[in-house]
Amino acid sequence: MYIRELDLTAFEAVYRRYYKGLCAFAVRYTADYEESEDIVQTVMLWLWENRSTIHPDQSVQSLLFTIVKNRCLNCVAHGKIKARVHEDYYKNICENHYEPDDYTGKELMESMIKAIRNLPKDYRKAFVMNRFGDYTYAEIAAKLNVSPKTIAYRITQSLKLLREALKEYM
Repeated sequence: MYIRELDLTAFEAVYRRYYKGLCAFAVRYTADYEESEDIVQTVMLWLWENRSTIHPDQSVQSLLFTIVKNRCLNCVAHGKIKARVHEDYYKNICENHYEPDDYTGKELMESMIKAIRNLPKDYRKAFVMNRFGDYTYAEIAAKLNVSPKTIAYRITQSLKLLREALKEYM
């Protein structure tokens, strides 16, 4: 089947045929099923939106697996960089090794530390593990014996509370 010929019914068939296999393939790279599902859903949406611009001889299967692989590799690389930055940042904040040059910076840092410490215990734990550690929602959920959706909610609520507590600096 040619990609350009995909109508909605054919696209649904492609989606059903490849979705689970693509998720299983992606999870080998990301080690996070939710993240893998997000990647696959994004790729499927991309396929639908760009079907008319893709070369007609391109294999649907080959195209989907290649794009999913590339997005997974990008995601893993981004996650490693993010984790390294957050880890350094966390060390500076929590170990009080960070000494801002100006008063406003020091005030902001103190306010941020205080705001994080004032989060509800469960929120704070999930937030710190995610933002300053190298933990995905799924890993945090497994460690805390809750669902990844609960972790997502706690982190979202933490961010809302932090935005409110630090609004004068934003």
